[in-house]
Order: sequence, then C-alpha cells, then structure tokens
Amino acid sequence: MKCTALLGVLLTALPLAGYANPFELIESQPRSELWVNPGFYSYHFQRDKGFDDTNPGIGAEYRFSTVASATAGRFHNSDRAISNYAGVYYQPFALGPVRIGAVVGGFDGYPKMRDGGWFLAVIPVLSVENDRFGVNFAIVPTYKDRLHGALAIQLKLKLF
Repeated sequence: MKCTALLGVLLTALPLAGYANPFELIESQPRSELWVNPGFYSYHFQRDKGFDDTNPGIGAEYRFSTVASATAGRFHNSDRAISNYAGVYYQPFALGPVRIGAVVGGFDGYPKMRDGGWFLAVIPVLSVENDRFGVNFAIVPTYKDRLHGALAIQLKLKLF
C-alpha cells in the first residue's frame, strides 16, 4: 500500500462528520503514562533502494502532559545498523482522535549521517491512543543521500 493511500485510509476512517470544526487545540494538563514499543515498521518512499523496512527494537514514551512526552529507545535501522534515539513529542493539536505535532530529538547509527554519530531532527508525528494501545505515525523526510524518507509506524502499549 502506498504511503499516500495509507494516510488516506487513516483520515477517511476518522469519524469527522460529527465535528463542526474537527481541529482542536489540546489544553495542556498533567499526565503520568508510561508506554513501551517494539520498534518501528518503515514504509520507505524509495522502494527500489533495498532498505530494511522492519526496524525491531525497544523504546519507551513517558507522557507527562496531554500535549507532551519524553521518548528514548534503540532499534535496528533501515541501513541495517543499530540506532539510539532520545527526544520530546509535542502534539498540541487534534483532529478527532488523532494528535498532531512533531518529535524533536537526537538520533545516531546512520552510517552516512555524521559517520553514524548523533544528529538532531524534527519529525512530524500523528498519534492515536486508547486506554491500553496506541500507534505513532511519523513522516521521516529524505535528507540528501544520508537519511531515507519513510512513513514510520510504531505500535505501543501503555503500562500505566
């Protein structure tokens, strides 16, 4: 399924008909939720390059407010190397049940980006969560021949 088709399915599946103005600004309120994830699945925009779409690993996300959370983890990246990440999600907008924002963080392990060293990135993110399960959809941009654009899908489980 193409990236645009996947996003189209997500957006058409939302129950937007009941909303006069479906966009809302989320009020910041304290939270204390711990989510864990098993890595990512990446649907790369350059399908002919042989990237590894399966990116298993372990990660955590601590939601300390209704609009922000801290995240860290380790995974097998699309260049078949180990990457680490740490960052902050900021998602102050909602479209129905979908939170909209970005994650700002540091990443490493990509051989063509700073020789595998750490670098900063801002990545747009959509999230959907219920009482126990959630999913993050990140839109990773292509950066020259160093980072490879993809739609990254991250399933997550709330521990508390």
